[in-house]
Amino acid sequence: MRGSLQSFSLLAVFILGLLTGRPAVAHDSLRDRIDAYVRAEQKRQGVPGLAVGVVHRGRVVLVKGYGSANLEHQVPAGTDTLFQAGSLGKMFTATAVMLQVEAGRVSLSDSITKYFPDAPATWAPITVRHLLTHTSGIQDLEGQIDNRKDYSDDDFAKLIYGLPLDFPAGLRFSYSNSGYVLLGILTNRVTHSTYQEVLGRQVFKPAGMKTARGISEEDVIPNRAAGYQMIGGVVKNQSWVSPSLNTTGDGSLYFSVKDLLAWEEVVDERAILTRASWREMLSPAKLNSGASYPYGFGWEVKERNGKPMHAHTGAWQGFKSAYSRFLGDELSIIVLANLSQASPGAVVEGIAKIVNPALAVPPLKPIPDLEPQVTARLTTLLEQTRAGAWDPTMFAYVPWWFVAEAGPYYQGILQSLGPAGPLVLAKRETRGDDRYYTYLVPFGSATWRYTVAFVPDGRVSAFSLAEN
Repeated sequence: MRGSLQSFSLLAVFILGLLTGRPAVAHDSLRDRIDAYVRAEQKRQGVPGLAVGVVHRGRVVLVKGYGSANLEHQVPAGTDTLFQAGSLGKMFTATAVMLQVEAGRVSLSDSITKYFPDAPATWAPITVRHLLTHTSGIQDLEGQIDNRKDYSDDDFAKLIYGLPLDFPAGLRFSYSNSGYVLLGILTNRVTHSTYQEVLGRQVFKPAGMKTARGISEEDVIPNRAAGYQMIGGVVKNQSWVSPSLNTTGDGSLYFSVKDLLAWEEVVDERAILTRASWREMLSPAKLNSGASYPYGFGWEVKERNGKPMHAHTGAWQGFKSAYSRFLGDELSIIVLANLSQASPGAVVEGIAKIVNPALAVPPLKPIPDLEPQVTARLTTLLEQTRAGAWDPTMFAYVPWWFVAEAGPYYQGILQSLGPAGPLVLAKRETRGDDRYYTYLVPFGSATWRYTVAFVPDGRVSAFSLAEN
């Protein structure tokens, strides 16, 4: 039935275009401008293959593949090409969990020790909701797992049990693949199947996502793209990982752009799940303090141009993905790429700007600096970074590797740039309980963007330096 409704809608648009001329011409003009931009951006980024879908005001403006799905066999990327979705799959894992909530098998307020009875006692306050919103405090397993080893569900769980908690449940947001690995296992346990099979039966099939599926190196899968990485300016194949790492709930799915356009219709209609479940999925997380954080269940829930914007990105094994819904403009953009260095988010932003220039991210510019003491402190921190003099005690809730790896990285950048000019405040915002400050910093003729965040007790929870 869904397909017949789409066909009728497209026919009506076509007839209207014949009668008036203007809507069809405008539609074609927009499609052509987006197409030209994507071609240029693919070339600029050096991405082997892309698939792009754009829906505006209920119309599919563009659905197209660009470049190569497989360089070795010279296979072009198309609308049926399957790309790994990476963390874009988290919204589907969250959907699988919400299906169990609706079926009465799971409650969002359940302690996860109900499903993981051998977990540490310190996990008792952690709920299913905390896992969905990345507010559990469970440390991210990324970088702490052997990518060449096969793990069972029990092996994954025991590995995560051994990771220290970074903070009490609900205190703050901290992106954790571990939490979504656990959600996948939870779904496997309560359904006595796999979360991928649940999605196949209850989401992909009814949604008309005809080729969406779990990753498998063993199966013969038509239209599967190859993933690539750039090493020393040369395109190489993606790194191999054990098969079990492509079964986990943090992002182990294949999609074509057609599949995700079908999902877009589900999201737009609030189908598959109840509307109450969708409200849960797309509401900002509430922290213990009462502050909110702009992440729901597998979705970022932000704003653009004063209107809601829901989005997520993904990266895994030589693939990158981005999906953004600009609700105020009835605009949805999907970009799938097969290069680890690709920036599908930049493609999304470029397309959004073409459709409506007001959706462009506003350029940073000076704003009144009402906290000169903060600016003075961050000027000192910048020079401490240049000198390699980070004190680990001044940081809070940063990743376990951050001080050891990020410190020398930023030290090298600053030493290559030379003396810094005065810091110019360009943005101040609050996310959860953290205060973020972004400055424009001149280094000779170049300007860099410098961002630092503070937790309420004054310790640093984020640090970044990038060319503006």
